[in-house]
Amino acid sequence: MSLRLILISFLALGGFNRTARAADSALRPYDLVVYGATGGGVAHAVCAAREGLDVLLISPVPHLGGLLSNGLTTMDTLYNGARAPFYDGVRRNIHEYYRDKYGADSEQFRRSLPGQPKAKVEAHVFERVIDRLIAGEPRVTVMKSYYPVACERTGAQLRTVTFRDRHGPTTFAVSAAVFSDCSYEGDLLAVAKVPYRWGRESREEFGEEHAGRIFMRKVPWPPAGVDPKILAEFRRMNLAQYNRWFEIIRPASTGVADQSVQAYNLRTVITRDPINRLTMDRPANYDPAEIQRRLHTDINWSGRVPVPNQPNEKTYLNLPEVVGIQHAYVEGDWATRQRIVDEHARITRWLIYFMQNDPSVPEATRLGWREWGLPRDEFADNGNLPYEIYARETRRLVGRAIFTENDARPAPRLKRAPVQADAISVTEWFLDSHACTPEQVPGSDFEGELLLNYVTVPGQISYRTLLPQGLDNLLVPVCASSTHIGWGAIRLEPTWMSLGEAAAHATVLAIRQKKTPATIAVDGLLRLLAERRVMLSFFNDVEVDPREAWYPAVQYFGTQGFFGTYEAQPLAALTLPLAEAWAGAAAEQIRGEIVDPTERARRMQTAEEQGGAPLTVEEFGAVLARAFKAAAVPLSFNELLAEVHLARDVRISRGAACRLMFAAGRK
Repeated sequence: MSLRLILISFLALGGFNRTARAADSALRPYDLVVYGATGGGVAHAVCAAREGLDVLLISPVPHLGGLLSNGLTTMDTLYNGARAPFYDGVRRNIHEYYRDKYGADSEQFRRSLPGQPKAKVEAHVFERVIDRLIAGEPRVTVMKSYYPVACERTGAQLRTVTFRDRHGPTTFAVSAAVFSDCSYEGDLLAVAKVPYRWGRESREEFGEEHAGRIFMRKVPWPPAGVDPKILAEFRRMNLAQYNRWFEIIRPASTGVADQSVQAYNLRTVITRDPINRLTMDRPANYDPAEIQRRLHTDINWSGRVPVPNQPNEKTYLNLPEVVGIQHAYVEGDWATRQRIVDEHARITRWLIYFMQNDPSVPEATRLGWREWGLPRDEFADNGNLPYEIYARETRRLVGRAIFTENDARPAPRLKRAPVQADAISVTEWFLDSHACTPEQVPGSDFEGELLLNYVTVPGQISYRTLLPQGLDNLLVPVCASSTHIGWGAIRLEPTWMSLGEAAAHATVLAIRQKKTPATIAVDGLLRLLAERRVMLSFFNDVEVDPREAWYPAVQYFGTQGFFGTYEAQPLAALTLPLAEAWAGAAAEQIRGEIVDPTERARRMQTAEEQGGAPLTVEEFGAVLARAFKAAAVPLSFNELLAEVHLARDVRISRGAACRLMFAAGRK
């Protein structure tokens, strides 16, 4: 880079939020460069900085926090337990804000839903929470309104990335040991020229029942023809439940692949607080005939009168979706993307005005809608509409593993999803997709729209889904490697925050070991994540304080196929058949044998079903010693007991047995 370009770049770097502004500081190498200040990006940046790394966080937009700062307002999760320290802390900060400002008995605090999975938060409050988190980390430097345009690679290493100002010609280049693409659009992975895909796979490519072109219809609950025992098994899961069922319309659902992604919308926030509410004036060039026509073609809209579901008499609009124009956003430049945002903004304003004033709308509905308007305290410098569109699906990495529909469905002969031996996070949201095209057949929703409640189950996300092919120091925690259908379980902010935190620990390990994220020992990463109380495995009965001593071991062995169901039963007594199966598998682990963890889970399920008398600690030690001796693995049971602090003559629980095996793996 020439001296003139360096000086031009430096003068334009007004986006840095740190006091160091000298050219040598502005353009110095970083340990980690994170592109995309989404929830996952902030988690990656903040968690890495807390471990001592120097981080540059670059955002393509001027506000941090991603969709939760742009009207999403809801932590979309079905699981209420501890998930990962960063995410848990963010959720705690949200509830504390409303409690401290309005009081523990206030309606505002109650509507933030403390103690429930789907926490609610106003957009500006979430941005405030994120800004404070970043401000508290002096090792994080922030650049706003920049996006990647070029990169320099040497073999499997990404050396530098050049970023350009969204609103001008200014560019700057930055180098780092590790780069991370945490954007919703996957622009960095595209610039880095690693394999990616967008659109829908065919039903045959990965054997996914709901892949490709598909029409669905809702059927009455409970669904006829579905075994009630199957539904009851799903309802046992420690997740929020919905009573709904959809079925595929055949033969219209051909399952063919195409270049379609699910629809977008502006997650518009509205309020009925008369002090905070802005009256919706007649929009410029408003044409009710266009609205009426397009409501029958490409606008997905419900028209129901809103009800408040978040603090301060607010709610969000998950519609309208202008179905079909989203495809151009994926590979479009920022001007193209802005046109798509503007069209959604135009239709959103027109529809609100239409619902409040058009004679074709029933009077009661019009009166109900007139109680609502855009809030003065949200997006005030953007016409009170979100800064970012809800780009539900864009590019998806083609990584070293791929998450498919089958990774979130029960594995054959198991009551759980397939086991991922390198799992760094979990999915628990049911697989879903918004409309992909505006087509319909009799009785169907828009083509591509589906909700797979009672079909899909919690899965595990492989570390390899974050690793690009052919590039060892780039991580992709947001546009992770998945199919279109598999993406429905990943594309949630809590999941992305957990993936960002896991990516941070992978980055720290790589830098400390002078390696790349793709070459670190994955077992060491899993053990570290487990010890840091990052959830790697979903269990129905482990929604407890993660400070429990057995928690890391149970989470770790959940990735290794030691549990054939979603029941860990850490406090239950260990029986002889399961003890022998666990001991043999633990010896395999320490020897480094490659074993299919899903097949191992089947063996564990069989052993567990045999029952048997409970063992003491001493008796389990003997079982463990025999298995390790047979595998030629050294074992000092006395050392393990000293580390785990267990008495020999007491009954051993499953959680305590996991602790002993976990400790043995560290020796």
